[in-house]
Amino acid sequence: NSLSQKLAEKFTILNDRGIGMLTRIYNIKKACGDPKAKPSYLIDKNLESAVKFIVRKFPAVETRNNNVSLSFACILHIYYILFNLDVDSIFVPISLFLQTVNFDLTKNYLDLVVTYTNLMMLLSRIEERKAIIGLYNYAHEMTHGSSDREYPRLGQMIVDYENPLKKMMEEFVPHGKSLSDALLSLQMVYPRRNLSADQWRNAQLLSLISAPSTMLNPAQSDTVRTQYIAALSLWKLALQSSTCLCLFRDEVFHIHKAAEDLFINIRGYNKRVNDIKECKEQALGLMHRERRKFLRSALKELATVLSDQPGLLGPKALFVFMALSFARDEIIWLLRHADNIQKKSTDDFIDKHIAELIFYMEELRAHVRKYGPVMQRYYVQYLSGFDAVVLNELVQNLSVCPEDESIIMSSFVNTMTSLSVKQGIQPNTAYTSVSKASLGIADHRELGKMMNTIIFHTKMVDSLVEMLVETSDLSIFCFYSRAFEKMFQQCLELPSQSRHSISFPLLCTHFMSCTHELCPEERHHIGDRSLSLCNMFLDEMAKQARNLITDICTEQCTLSDQLLPKHCAKTISQAVNKKSKKQMGKKGEPEREKPGVESMRKNRLLVTNLDKLHTALSELCFSINYVPNMVIWEHTFTPREYLTSHLEIRFTKSIVGMTMYNQATQEIAKPSELLTSVRAYMTVLQSIENYVQIDITRVFNNVLLQQTQHLDSHGEPTITSLYTNWYLETLLRQVSNGHIAYFPAMKAFVNLPTENELTFNAEEYSDISEMRSLSELLGPYGMKFLSESLMWHISSQVAELKKLVVDNVEILTQMRTSFDKPEHMASLFKKLSCGVLKRMTIIGVILSFRSLAQEALRDVAMNVYELSSAAGLPCEIDPALVVALSSQKSENISPEEEYKIACLLMVFVAVSMPTLASNVMSQYSPAIQGHCNNIHCLAKAINQIAAALFTIHKGSIEDRLKEFLAVRFIVIVHLVYTTHLSSPFLIIYYKQLSSFICFIFILYLGFYLGRIHV
Repeated sequence: NSLSQKLAEKFTILNDRGIGMLTRIYNIKKACGDPKAKPSYLIDKNLESAVKFIVRKFPAVETRNNNVSLSFACILHIYYILFNLDVDSIFVPISLFLQTVNFDLTKNYLDLVVTYTNLMMLLSRIEERKAIIGLYNYAHEMTHGSSDREYPRLGQMIVDYENPLKKMMEEFVPHGKSLSDALLSLQMVYPRRNLSADQWRNAQLLSLISAPSTMLNPAQSDTVRTQYIAALSLWKLALQSSTCLCLFRDEVFHIHKAAEDLFINIRGYNKRVNDIKECKEQALGLMHRERRKFLRSALKELATVLSDQPGLLGPKALFVFMALSFARDEIIWLLRHADNIQKKSTDDFIDKHIAELIFYMEELRAHVRKYGPVMQRYYVQYLSGFDAVVLNELVQNLSVCPEDESIIMSSFVNTMTSLSVKQGIQPNTAYTSVSKASLGIADHRELGKMMNTIIFHTKMVDSLVEMLVETSDLSIFCFYSRAFEKMFQQCLELPSQSRHSISFPLLCTHFMSCTHELCPEERHHIGDRSLSLCNMFLDEMAKQARNLITDICTEQCTLSDQLLPKHCAKTISQAVNKKSKKQMGKKGEPEREKPGVESMRKNRLLVTNLDKLHTALSELCFSINYVPNMVIWEHTFTPREYLTSHLEIRFTKSIVGMTMYNQATQEIAKPSELLTSVRAYMTVLQSIENYVQIDITRVFNNVLLQQTQHLDSHGEPTITSLYTNWYLETLLRQVSNGHIAYFPAMKAFVNLPTENELTFNAEEYSDISEMRSLSELLGPYGMKFLSESLMWHISSQVAELKKLVVDNVEILTQMRTSFDKPEHMASLFKKLSCGVLKRMTIIGVILSFRSLAQEALRDVAMNVYELSSAAGLPCEIDPALVVALSSQKSENISPEEEYKIACLLMVFVAVSMPTLASNVMSQYSPAIQGHCNNIHCLAKAINQIAAALFTIHKGSIEDRLKEFLAVRFIVIVHLVYTTHLSSPFLIIYYKQLSSFICFIFILYLGFYLGRIHV
């Protein structure tokens, strides 16, 4: 009989083609059901009447009275060929009696029946099937002058399968005997797969440690291959286990309703209808919920034992694949029913611990992949040392063994005996049905069982990856995206389950296994979905961990803030009051808790918020650290990098946020307080390395280095720009306004008593400790930016001074040559415009602040010579100031004219000095070693501006300063003789001049002191 030739091969090929056809039909159904993806010719208004006419007349189509465009013929063709099913090739009429001891043949036969049934039912759900097929046939006839040769048969099949269940009941009548035998072969297996959780627990199913003495014994079963196959038969048991069955992916079949509708119209089936109703009431989720609960503990025990003793994967491989298939079936059951059933008991269809079960499945899968060579070596030795011997004995003990079968069996034995890891083996028991073999498997059941066992063992050698897909594939989650995401969110919300959240990204690695070569175009869609879901899951996990870390950092910053010196005043005050025995009133201020009280606990049951945060973080970090990377559709994902990226972003925002800069009120945190908070933050981040294997130093380098620049990598302001702006626009501006003075003795800027009190204390932002903290925060590069910003302001002031010189150039030229004529100088001075000394004082203040910053930087980074040098070490001629002033050169002014302006500027300053003598604020204060109007800063300004200007113009600094002193000397002499001045403010100014004019300074100072003495 030709139909019985190579039956096993036909089953294998047809099952594969059936899955491919299901894939294509499924995609057509989804495309037609989605308004965005629906074919254009089905929504074209111009074709609407034609489509209705074709559907109404289907399968007969009249083309004479309809004028339809043919432009869509090619588009229709690809849809049409999907419907053009070869029913005879998909489902062959089987007259051969199935020997149900042959596992592969029975399984493939039942799979083919299920595939064919699903295909017909899914096809009947496509509402546009008649329109697509009819339109294509119409276009084909218009193009080729005749209908497609397959159209009549296909059209009739579509009409016949309007009610697929009713049609298939008739169609399967000839195959009743074969189906009955195949289904009855599962009567011992299927009930075993549907036991309650208590029965599993009492039998200690899947436990390796329940019988330690047999731990190394290989797991055996009479039905070894069916222990991991989900059977869907045995009428009542099947009805009680599920309320809906999976047709394909997320397409389900409500079995109770469909069976009721089918049997209620068939005479004599009333009893079956009652059975259905009874089973429907029993088909609740309680049994499955308890099963999942049992499987969680069973898989956890199994994974723990195997991780400690991976050698047990050899003898206990059957347990592993049983556990995977049990767990997979329960997970898919929950996913299918939770999405398609109107819940009577919500708890039965919502499992917040589902992630734990998936996690242990992934752990077992990882063990199989990692220790695959161990399993292969074990089963190679098992096949050659045991299976080959037993099979040979069984063959030798056969009473009758035909020559052909003897040759085949001898080949099996010889191959297994000489087997090695490098060579594969896949004996195929289908050979016994090639040509009506005289050796019947049913008459030699022990031989059939042994062959089934051998096939399982050979799969352990050759097909471990395929076995993992067969027993634990969860790619169905790809088509339940909403439920998938909801389960993930529930997992993150439950702290005890967050350690298993990595199972959701790992599930995305399954998605590509559901694709088929008959539908290659969906690979991109499924691949993109797997990438997007994995990316979303890992991103959410990293965000959750980042938020926990941020909360911990906030708590630690609060604790660190309690240790700041500013909080000790109340403690000291309370101590003083206690010492002086001052009694507080009844409603007095309660005693302040000292830092560290939060660590004192009476017992371990007391759990603080910080404890909860650390616990939640450790659980989530376990998940992030579980796998170093995962590959999905040729893309590699590294969970730790997601966390690193989020930590960098949050650390950057936190540092800027901790400055508490308020642009409206110009308030900002003191550098020392910010430094304390940053150190506390960094301490917490450094502790993250105890949870996750990430390089937190890289985070520090990336973030802190960006904070030394004006803008970070996202274009946002940094602490460098914020503090630079605050010191320039707030502190130094108030100095210019006369509200703050620089006190050299204190090396700080101090508030002056004024009518309008400032909102901040300048000393708390500019003393040496704060400047050191600022230097440590900004680093050499940040301090360099601060210095450059100061230089820019100085250059702006010098530009304004040059404008004053240009406006008074003639007068200054005369004064430069007439400084030995006091009366003439006095008359010329009255013609000068004022303002030069104020701007020079501002320059001096800025330079003094810069000196403080540089000194603080040297204290902080004294060992980092290169960085300190880059930030600007002190020098007789300030290079930064030279660069800043060099940029002011104008193309319209010649170098000689620029040089002349520089010389006149020094004259202008020299002749303006007498005006300071009449200012009350110019009185020198020994306590602060300076003046309240900051004129003690003039020396630094004059010295450095002169040095920079004459370096630029290549003039002699000493000669120009001699000229300056000569003019200044004559003015002083005239001032002393005419006003009898005796204030030593000018001495302080000269005392700060540089070594360029040290000798001349001594001579002039001697004359001045001598005149005062006289």
